[in-house]
Amino acid sequence: MLDSNKFDPEKITIIDFKMLKGQVETPEDFDLETVEGHELNNSFQLSFNLGENLAKVDFSTSIETKSSRKDRREATGSFHFVFVYHMESLNEFAIPSKGEIRLSSELANVLASITYSTSRGVLITRLQGTAFQNFILPIVDTDKLLPKKR
Repeated sequence: MLDSNKFDPEKITIIDFKMLKGQVETPEDFDLETVEGHELNNSFQLSFNLGENLAKVDFSTSIETKSSRKDRREATGSFHFVFVYHMESLNEFAIPSKGEIRLSSELANVLASITYSTSRGVLITRLQGTAFQNFILPIVDTDKLLPKKR
């Protein structure tokens, strides 16, 4: 049984961060004034090196403008972030079982929260001066980012 009483999020540290992809494509005749909203798709994947107490999170997001002018192409953005975390006693909260890892919900939610909120901040700065300058990655329930089976 995973013991959530001992979980301490302050024992998690980010030891590496990389932006593997950061791309915005804007058609030459794109008119920022016609943007009415955005379509967003997120992907969140966890992996572990239990021997070294490491967790890796791959977070990808793609954004597309939705404009009132339907006769023109939309602007698109694609980003892929990788975070590597170290956590003391990770093996107490991520337990191998039948070829999979059973993960405490507290650990999964903390990793998702840190990853998503840090990515929001990075995107705010990266999107300035682009067709997405008014876009901010929305606040979400991190449970919705995580795979259903934990």
